[in-house]
Amino acid sequence: MAIKEDVEDGVQKGIREPLVGEQDQQLVHASKGHPWMVYFTTFVAVCGSYEFGTCAGYSSPTQDAIRKDLSLSLAEYSLFGSILTFGAMIGAITSGPIADYIGRKGAMRVSSASCVAGWLVIYFSEGPVPLDIGRLATGYGMGVFSYVVPVFVAEIAPKELRGTLTTLNQFMIVAAVSVSFIIGNVLSWRALALIGLIPTAVLLLGLFLIPESPRWLAKRGRQKDFEAALQILRGKDADISEEAEEIQDYITTLERLPKSGLLELFHRRYLRSVTIGIGLMVCQQFGGINGICFYTSSIFELAGFSPTIGTITYACLQIVVTGVGAALIDKAGRKPLLLISGSGLVAGCVFAAVAFYLKVHEVGAAAVPALAVTGILVYIGAFSIGMGAIPWVVMSEIFPVNIKAIAGSVATLTNWFGAWLCSYTFNFLMSWSSYGTFILYAAINALAILFIIVAVPETKGKSLEQLQAAINA
Repeated sequence: MAIKEDVEDGVQKGIREPLVGEQDQQLVHASKGHPWMVYFTTFVAVCGSYEFGTCAGYSSPTQDAIRKDLSLSLAEYSLFGSILTFGAMIGAITSGPIADYIGRKGAMRVSSASCVAGWLVIYFSEGPVPLDIGRLATGYGMGVFSYVVPVFVAEIAPKELRGTLTTLNQFMIVAAVSVSFIIGNVLSWRALALIGLIPTAVLLLGLFLIPESPRWLAKRGRQKDFEAALQILRGKDADISEEAEEIQDYITTLERLPKSGLLELFHRRYLRSVTIGIGLMVCQQFGGINGICFYTSSIFELAGFSPTIGTITYACLQIVVTGVGAALIDKAGRKPLLLISGSGLVAGCVFAAVAFYLKVHEVGAAAVPALAVTGILVYIGAFSIGMGAIPWVVMSEIFPVNIKAIAGSVATLTNWFGAWLCSYTFNFLMSWSSYGTFILYAAINALAILFIIVAVPETKGKSLEQLQAAINA
């Protein structure tokens, strides 16, 4: 099957989508049914996740240098740090419609362009205003990436690999945050901004070599392109007829339904999937992760433990356990890992609450650092094995393609709003009661366990069409 021309100009020239060069065509043909192209396509897509992590991890190691070079007040730098989240909220609102209108690859190009512009503005900044504009632009790119990458990977992956490949989204984010923290202590803040351009460069080049989402092509009625993309992803010699028929039949069924809008999400047919998708985002963010993540150093310092050692340990543990979670998700399943994760989050919060209770009441002071460190590390380990990645995996799986844009945008917006609210309120809560803060987070995580038991189905080992039909029956 010759696949030589890019189709994004909308002109029919043989089989058009995706653009794959002659050398790449030979490699695809040599795959002999093995999912080589699925792995390569996933790698290109999760460069967007890595870019997400570089944006998120930029402000922490550069604070002192930027404030000194540009004479920023603490309030001005705080605005620079937090405006990222507002950009991400805007990105979340627009991510679904963009990905629906110009495709998943098109959305990743838009997101990359926003990040490139943002990093260049930050690099050339000589004052707080351009710095904030650049940060807002990178935040917008983050918001779009946070939706489109897991959705794209879930749509191109075979069902037996979908969980593992989609979890790579979270793995790349935490890896990038950790790398930014380490190299940010060595490089200047302007150099670190230029480093942020590298993942987008790899992504933009890679997008020319990978197929568009077959499910998006099917939804747009581009039958030949849909079959060509699916054949590339499954291998030259793979029989795609059954999978293609299942996808096409499901798309045809959905096309008979009314055009989706925001109010359509509350229709009885979709209410369960919307409740699961948004509910998991609430569980992920309101359990305290961004407050604890953003203020890890100050928590360790308050507990009397070395913030440097604690933060490095935290970062390394997060990468390792996220990798373990990615390896287990298609074997153990989504729901068991979520329940293990939720239980660990409760345990971590209880350890930290006991530590700060002892500190406040000046009892067993010698045990406080060990208990606090244990609590934070148990918390981040538990979060990384399930609650960090799996809500995004499930969100990318459960929404039917006809409501995926609007439902995915609402779920992503909920996530970013929760991230902002948690990080904004953390210091106020700690001022109110350090141990009370962790008791509150423990209670929220306990409710999350109950929600997972009652509402969240197991999604491993099923095609997206089977899964969505069962949930939205």
